[in-house]
Amino acid sequence: MASASSGPLSVSPATERDWALVRGWAAEEGWNPGLSDAAAFFAQDPRGFFLGRVAGEPVSAISVVTYDDAYAFLGFYLVRPELRGLGHGLATWRAALAHAGDRSVGLDGVPAQQDNYRRSGFATAYRTARYVGEVPAPDAPVTGVVPAGSVDPAALAAYDNACHHADRPRFLAAWLATPGHRALVRIVDGRPTGYGVVRRAQDEARVGPLFADTPADAAALLDALAAEAREFGSARIAVDMPESNPAAARLAEERGLEPTFETARMYTGPVRPVARERVYGVTTLELG
Repeated sequence: MASASSGPLSVSPATERDWALVRGWAAEEGWNPGLSDAAAFFAQDPRGFFLGRVAGEPVSAISVVTYDDAYAFLGFYLVRPELRGLGHGLATWRAALAHAGDRSVGLDGVPAQQDNYRRSGFATAYRTARYVGEVPAPDAPVTGVVPAGSVDPAALAAYDNACHHADRPRFLAAWLATPGHRALVRIVDGRPTGYGVVRRAQDEARVGPLFADTPADAAALLDALAAEAREFGSARIAVDMPESNPAAARLAEERGLEPTFETARMYTGPVRPVARERVYGVTTLELG
């Protein structure tokens, strides 16, 4: 039988069951994937996940998830370390990117790949830094924060739509309800002024999104989400904060979180504007 180091590469759609393998690859890269993300990812676009195989053995992966007729997001671009430099990554990239059609495509690129992405037509919009650490318990209970399940779903979806480049009702419904995810909403004068989700992950609990009207709303949510993480056994959290909202980094520093690694948000074309001042933490580097 041919080995994965020789023979032609074939790229085909991946199943949710296949993605358990890819999550393991992402963990080995230090990306700290969420433990239960796949169901929400596949709810958005079940045809947007791809595996490259040689002699039937998986060697590469990528996702190109479509949100609407104008926007898609690329993530999970991975090749097994021992098989890099053989062209498998580029072939997988080209085969999967066709799924986006003529949509503008976004991604969060690690520094080592950004020049390659530029050569493929992506332009940098801003940087994102992952902040990690243990948020101290507040001196007093956090008030004005409630479970997402107690909030009108339409109001929450409208808030999310203002903070993302495309409406994403299928993803949002799954993301809020996935086992192991805790979703909280900040309520002021009877209306949402922010929401966030924390989830179990390979290492530190991941916070995302963290959307809020003001730094005070974001701080209340971050404190409450950190408390939720402690309840399921994770004292440390990680949140990916965009440089495009300087108040996000200030909040992280106030809570004692430290930057670890950075990515660049990049796009191939125009995207729907978002309320950048509300985005304190991106939902996920894998799907935007």
